[in-house]
Amino acid sequence: MNKEQRTTKPKIVFLGTPGFGAIILEGLVKNNYKPCLIITAPDKPVGRKQTLTPTPVKKIAKKYNIPVVHQPEEVKKIKPDLIIVAAYGQILPKETLEMPKYGCLNVHPSLLPKYRGASPIQTTILNGDKETGVTIILMDEKMDHGPIIAQTKYKIPDDINHKELDSTLAKQGAKFLVKTLPKWINGEIEAKAQDEPKATYTKVLKKEDGKIDWSKSAGEIEKQIRAFYPWPGSFTFWKKDNKILRAKILEADVSESEDPKKLCLKCGKDYLVIKKLQPEGKKPMSAEEFKRGYHYFNPI
Repeated sequence: MNKEQRTTKPKIVFLGTPGFGAIILEGLVKNNYKPCLIITAPDKPVGRKQTLTPTPVKKIAKKYNIPVVHQPEEVKKIKPDLIIVAAYGQILPKETLEMPKYGCLNVHPSLLPKYRGASPIQTTILNGDKETGVTIILMDEKMDHGPIIAQTKYKIPDDINHKELDSTLAKQGAKFLVKTLPKWINGEIEAKAQDEPKATYTKVLKKEDGKIDWSKSAGEIEKQIRAFYPWPGSFTFWKKDNKILRAKILEADVSESEDPKKLCLKCGKDYLVIKKLQPEGKKPMSAEEFKRGYHYFNPI
């Protein structure tokens, strides 16, 4: 990239879908890096009424009057200087990756090469990591594989859940991206290859992954509850009046001893202390409210 190629205001196309991408997008717009085109997933039916709902990224695009399309092939018509991707969920073809003169940058919520793939934040919490961060890479044809442009770290609070950590890393990532872009555009950063032998991969989560395995320790289950909130959630089945009911466990702690005043379940050496749950067909409630209405809880 020589000096003649550089420009202070690159023509940007942004690709993203969920809330993580929406926060990154708004950070770009507020810092004078407004994309000229947004590519995101089509509207999807949501909730019991199956209301057709735009993606979080599309909502931000509408807020700032940025054109939105759903096909990556539309990039060809724009001929952007730079493509920025944040939680888009699709591998881009080589032709698209090589099109912009400043490349195609991906904002990823982990310290790559650790936790490539679809669920890096959930996996970070499940594994009880003390540190995570955001990595900006120059994308290639493999998933989260391209060379690293910049990386920033974040110390993880012990009680944080996926929703909170996702939002925190997105905000941190937006600031970090805006700080990094001028240096990248001006040729002040040299991308460095990832340490491939250290690469780890995360899986695409499914609803059934949220079923609680009560043979696990209280600590493992508590981490799952935080990692899978709000989706796919952590749920169990329990018996009441010879009926099998379903309940979501929304918040819990771990204790070495049982407190009869609380909703405690023995899991391994410790107790899982349930703080908030949602019985099937009911609104979320505290453990105290649950005990007053149901008196007991015997998950199966």
